[in-house]
Amino acid sequence: MNGTIISVSQLNRYVHSMFESDDKLRNIIVSGEISNLKINSFSGHIYLTLKDDNAAVRAVMFKSSAARLKFLPKEGMKVICRGQVTVYERDGAYQLYISDMQPDGAGNIAFAFEQLKAKLNAEGLFDAAHKKVLPKFPRKIAIITSETGAAVRDMISVIGRRWPIATLIMCPVSVQGDLAPGQMIEALKKVNAHTDADVIIIGRGGGSTEDLWCFNDERLARAIFKSKIPVISAVGHETDFTICDFVADLRAPTPSAAGEIAVPDIGEIYSYFTAVDMRLENAVFKMLNDCNNAYKVLCDRPIFTKKTGFLEPLELRLDSYTSKIKKSFEAAVLKSESRFKTTLASLVAVNPTAVLLRGYSIAEREGKTVKSVSALQNGDVLDLILSDGSAKCTVNSIKEKTYE
Repeated sequence: MNGTIISVSQLNRYVHSMFESDDKLRNIIVSGEISNLKINSFSGHIYLTLKDDNAAVRAVMFKSSAARLKFLPKEGMKVICRGQVTVYERDGAYQLYISDMQPDGAGNIAFAFEQLKAKLNAEGLFDAAHKKVLPKFPRKIAIITSETGAAVRDMISVIGRRWPIATLIMCPVSVQGDLAPGQMIEALKKVNAHTDADVIIIGRGGGSTEDLWCFNDERLARAIFKSKIPVISAVGHETDFTICDFVADLRAPTPSAAGEIAVPDIGEIYSYFTAVDMRLENAVFKMLNDCNNAYKVLCDRPIFTKKTGFLEPLELRLDSYTSKIKKSFEAAVLKSESRFKTTLASLVAVNPTAVLLRGYSIAEREGKTVKSVSALQNGDVLDLILSDGSAKCTVNSIKEKTYE
């Protein structure tokens, strides 16, 4: 027998090194059906066999990778796995080390969604008893979404138009892909720990099921549930539903609708107080008129019309008291009316709609108000907001105002 003699360990180690040096085997994607599934309750590792109609391969998914799964693997489920093929030196058998696993096909994706939904619902994360009430007049609103795209512009525009006295706290994050859940979780934690926001809006615009899948992340759902600040979920279009929608304190069908839900309309509030002022004024005059009529009826009674010596002093005292009461009541009404008009004037002062109705307009660029010509350049596209709509304008020339 010629040649170098090696041990079994050396042979397996050599074959292992050959697998490790093959780039194709270091990052491979394999589809198949799960069989012989075993989930170690102590270590958290997942052991399985991946098979098709003609072959099978042993596979393992370690706890660190298994913790990122968005669904619970089941026997017979078809999956797509990414990982590395290597040799387990002790047994001399090759196997697939899985780093990521996804359901194969729309049916399995829907199954994974319903599976997680049922799990969290059973734990009480969707219960109405846990839903926090949104503030009626929020001072600060945190927006967790992508810093680009139509969704963030729509929310800024709607909130600015309806409730311009609110302060927006922008939290730009990725809203698609594997990194998105972690960034949104971190943003939720920072808003809760370091701001005094009254409400949080989290979401993005429309997209495919795969685009929106990060909002079905279990860790993100639990972070929303733990938030001490009320959370509005605004993901995709009206027909799109994600796990975040169910666990949030309120679901908005679109990002624009989230802006509508989060804040009141300052124009409606102004109209309401104007109507209240009119009703109060009418009620006061009616009360005074009723009192005057009642007094006249009382004075026409025989006991007062037939003058007697002992009633005359009482009548004079009654006239005096009536006059004092009337003056005191009128003074109180005037004081209340003055305070009410002062409050109403303050609301009018911050109502942008009233300013627009007087012939003014607001220039916006990318959802932000333009306050100075120094911020403009020729060719900039502006949104000109008027009292009855808006118009797109292009800057053709810029002229600064000079003071002599």
